[in-house]
Amino acid sequence: MNDVITWFATGFGLGQSPVIPGTVGALPGIALAWLMLRRSRRVQLFIAAGLILLAVPLCHIASYNLGGEDDPRIVADEFLTFPAAVAGQAVARQPLVLAGTFLTSRVLDGLKPPLAAQAENVPGGLGIVLDDVVANLYCWLLLGGIFAAYRCWRRIKGW
Repeated sequence: MNDVITWFATGFGLGQSPVIPGTVGALPGIALAWLMLRRSRRVQLFIAAGLILLAVPLCHIASYNLGGEDDPRIVADEFLTFPAAVAGQAVARQPLVLAGTFLTSRVLDGLKPPLAAQAENVPGGLGIVLDDVVANLYCWLLLGGIFAAYRCWRRIKGW
């Protein structure tokens, strides 16, 4: 059972990529987000929360199995929390917006903005996942803010 959990937590082996394992391993998050975005907003929020809750024990068990705190091969925190970056945002149904949001999420995860860096220090599986949740919440706010400004600008221009 632990081998299956570790296999899942390493993104079905994608987290063992020799090049940018976190980003390669996060790719299943795009598929999860795409499937989630076809549901109502309420269901999207429920799914995003459920995936985050699922990520915590998975990452904790995989971390124990791999003998490290936040082993770089563990990518379930990346792909299970990415849907939170687009939950409830209809504009993310557009493939280019979803791809741009994914890239923004990866950049924010790498930069570890304030609160994400502190969240990473929380012990156990929670810290492994929490920094990604914070980075994806920043991404969610950025996406919402950009498209709210765009809608406002279009209204002003009369488009």
